[in-house]
Parts: sequence; C-alpha cells; structure tokens
Amino acid sequence: MYLCRMLPTSRKELDSLEYANVDVILFSGDAYVDHPSFGPAVIGRVLEAQGYRVAVVPQPNWRDDLRDFKKLGVPRLFFGVTAGNMDSMVNHYTAAKRLRSNDAYTPEGRAGMRPDYAVTVYSRILKKLYPHVPVVIGGIEASLRRLSHYDYWSDSLKPSVLVESGADYLVYGMGERPIIELAQKLRERAALSEIRKTPQIAFLVNSAAEAGDTRNMIFLPSHASCRRSRKVFAEHFRIFEQQANVSDPPVLAEPLNDTAGKTVIVNPPFPLMTTGMIDAIYDLPFTYRAHPRYKGKRIPALDMIRFSICIHRGCFGGCSFCTIAAHQGKKITSRSQGSVLKEVSRLTAMEEFRGHVTDLGGPTANMYNMQGRNRKMCDACHRTSCLFPAVCKNLNTSHRPLLELYEAVRNMPGVKKVTIGSGIRYDLFLNEKGFLNDEGKRFFFDLLRYHVSGRLKVAPEHTQDHVLEFMHKPSFELYRVLSEAFHRENTAQALKRQLVPYFISSHPGCTQHDMSVLAAKFKKDRIRVEQVQDFTPTPMTKSSVMYYTGLVPETGKKVFVERDLQKKALQKESFFQK
Repeated sequence: MYLCRMLPTSRKELDSLEYANVDVILFSGDAYVDHPSFGPAVIGRVLEAQGYRVAVVPQPNWRDDLRDFKKLGVPRLFFGVTAGNMDSMVNHYTAAKRLRSNDAYTPEGRAGMRPDYAVTVYSRILKKLYPHVPVVIGGIEASLRRLSHYDYWSDSLKPSVLVESGADYLVYGMGERPIIELAQKLRERAALSEIRKTPQIAFLVNSAAEAGDTRNMIFLPSHASCRRSRKVFAEHFRIFEQQANVSDPPVLAEPLNDTAGKTVIVNPPFPLMTTGMIDAIYDLPFTYRAHPRYKGKRIPALDMIRFSICIHRGCFGGCSFCTIAAHQGKKITSRSQGSVLKEVSRLTAMEEFRGHVTDLGGPTANMYNMQGRNRKMCDACHRTSCLFPAVCKNLNTSHRPLLELYEAVRNMPGVKKVTIGSGIRYDLFLNEKGFLNDEGKRFFFDLLRYHVSGRLKVAPEHTQDHVLEFMHKPSFELYRVLSEAFHRENTAQALKRQLVPYFISSHPGCTQHDMSVLAAKFKKDRIRVEQVQDFTPTPMTKSSVMYYTGLVPETGKKVFVERDLQKKALQKESFFQK
C-alpha cells in the first residue's frame, strides 16, 4: 500500500516524514505535478514503489547562491535531472526564435523559471557542487539530444548532451525500467562495468573498448566528421534511424573525434513493455494534483490534462518532423481495458471532476492495441513508418478494442462525457476510395456522435503531395475524402460539428510557390484555418536533419530548405491570404 501523498520538495517535508536524507533527488524544469502525464512524477512514483526515498526539486533557481541545489542535502544514490515535459528551447522560443511570453508548466504560466538548455545547466551545477555523486539525466530534452544533433536555436551541430552537461548516465525514452535497474545497481555498489550494461542508457567513455567488445557495436560517424560534412551527418542519422527500427538493436558508438578517443555509447533499449508492466505504472498512487506549495496558483498544463487518460504509448506513423518514435518507440504498448477503467474510477471520485473525461488517447489516439499480424514479419522489417508510403498489409488496423474501450468508459457511473483530445490518423480507417471496412466506418461515426466536443481536429499538414512525401504523410486527397465523410455524417446526424485542419509551413521541400498553391486550394475548397505552425526543427528528427543538411537522409538527394526567417514568415502568412 502506498500513501496518496506528494513526494517531498523541502527540508520541512523531509522532517515531517522523518527522513534524514533520501536515496534520489529529482531536479525538474517543470512545476511538480503528481500526474502520470508528467515525467518526473512517474519516475518518482516508480522509484518510490521500489522502496526508495525520493524527493523532488521543481524549477530550482540557477541564478542565485544555488540554495535550491543544496537544500535537500546529498542523496544516497544519485541526482536525477530533467528539463521537464518539453525541450527547454522549444518551451522558450517560437519558430521565429522569439522568446515566448508564457510557460504552461509553471504556476500562473510565468515565463523564465527554467534556463535555456536546462539539463546542461542543472547538471553542471550539481557536478560542481557534488562531483562524486552520480547525475542521471533523462526526459525529452536529454533523450533527443543523446547523440550529435542539430540545434536550431544556436544554428549549430551539438555533441551529445552528455558531453556538455558532464552527467554520468543518460536514460533515453520512457525511463521506468532503466531507472529502476540503475538505482538497484548503484544501491548494490555494482562495478562500473556492470552498471554500464544497463539497457536503454547512454554514457561517455574515454575509448569504445571501455564499454565492452567493440565487435558487437555499430560505429556512427564521429561528431567531428559530422561537423565537417553535412552529407556525413545525414548518413549518421540514416544509420541511427535504421538501427532504431530493427528488432534486436545493437550498441551504438559515436566517437567525438576521428581518433580513438572519447566515445558516446548508447545501449539498446529494453524490450517492449507488456500490458501488465504498463498497467502497473498507471496503478501507482498519483493524486492528479499540483503540489500544495502552489496553493491558489494555476498551472495551465495541469488544467489541460488533469482529466485525460493515456491508453497507450508509441507511434508507428513515422512522420518526419515528429520526435515520438525516437523517444517512445515505433511499436505500440497498450494498457488493458481494466486498467483504464480503474483510472477513470479514480478520476470520478475526485471532488473537482464534473463528469468530463477530456481525452482517451496517446501519441496518436486511434493506434490502441494495433500491431503486426505476423510478428516475424515485423522483426524483419526496417521501415520507419507502418503507414507511409502506404499502410503495411501486415498491420492489424482493427478499431474494435478501441470502440469497446470507448463504450465501456462512457457507460461508467459518474462519466457524462468523453472527448478525444489526441490526434487521430485517418489513414487508419480511410483510403481514397472511402472507408477501409465497416469497423473503421463505425469508429468514425462513433467518434463524431459521442467523442467530439464541437470540433474535430486533424492534421493533413499540407496540400502539396511532394511536400507531404518529405513529411511522410498521406496525400491531401485523403483529407478531401475525410472532409466529405465528415460533412455527410454531420448532416445525417443533424450535428453542428466543425472540422479543423492543422497545417505546417516552411517544412523542407516547401517553397513559396507551394504555399501560393496551397492558398488557392484553401480559397477553392473554402478551408478556414486556425491551427497552423511554422516548421521548427527539433533535435533527432528527419525533418531537422533535412533542414540542416539540405539532403534527404535515405537517398542523399538535395531538398529545398527555407532558412531565411523573413521568408519563413511569408510562407506562414500564405495560410491567411483571402
């Protein structure tokens, strides 16, 4: 049994628990919210469930005398560091590199409560104050900067965050299992060689031989060679992406220089979680509230997701601009229906709950329980997407488990309404001839009838097919099919739903002419847009590699890239031409 209380964040709270010290102290760039959508809360609860004493230091002040980094003392095992639920640079800056005026993960949306490159800043401070205490970094910022990566904000090719931060270990991806194994090995004072065998971690060594048999490693081009040649960096990413999609990935080694010297080692990930494993995580005693230290203050991100439920992890869509596959993986891990219903019951018991479950989703709402029919075919497949350039024939696209889950949740006592806030992939139930099957048709109709709160948001991304090919997205004609089906059903059910499409400008391959053609199609089809974005290159995505190199990693062919910020702004303005 676990007590439904928050993890301690102050010396006073530690004293009230009679903790002289703790095993792990987690530093986060976000406010501390005890909800399974917030990474530090999950890692803290997972470690607590293993019997460790865990404390959290949310949004420490890095500008003063560093008292926030000292106030809880020294942990027995390690410091954990994360920038929070977002990369700190994405959190801080727009695509035009302008400073944002708010931060949804901070009380009252206040900006400026975390530094740029937060993982590096926090880690350097901790290593300076406590050089002999291990620092373990994780979360989205660390995960997607684990190897050489293009950094849009400095317009430079940066080395692994391990190099600049000085951290001892990096946990990439969804970190529950690696953090448990690391904690156990550190508690048992395991040999360094044994700690370095932990799956799903990265670390820096003086030479690759320190990490084991180099014959079992795949060597990526060195960071120095990637800096000298954009073509080499494109090849670096191609190898990384290819190896990330094999069934039995190898150890990756990335030398910093051309000589046999310092090398970043990335161990292969843990096998895919079982349903029982992921259910156990969501069964932990989250309170779904912000820490009492924020009493009377609103945290916008919590308002958005407090009554939402994640039903699966992973995404096999393979969109070029998306970081999900690099972080969560391509394969889907789904929770059981019983686990989801149990979480809904906890929400309905909350005083603040008014009967509205705001999301039953994940990275993509309608990939729940989807996987390959023949697992051996999946194991032999190196495709980065199961949907592009066409839906894999081995993919089971059945929406039946999801339909059953939706029905079970909306029929639960205390639930008045269930809306789907996560994005849907309409190529999972439509092709250019119409619905793929009756099940897909029922999913779409049930979605409109029961689970759309006025507006259905979808992401065609662009109107020009050659741009969509660079994005790894289906033809715009498929959006037209969706739109026609939407309006037919809207009329048949006498609904007043709106279809809200989402588009991106300035993606590699997109010219001003393409945007002018897009604007003409908008006018012809009477498409009114609200959800638009100027492309922002983020670390470890194919689109960012194309942006930096001007090359398509798979083929080495040149691609047009708009890098001028004023011309990027002009592309975005095309969305609103009348």
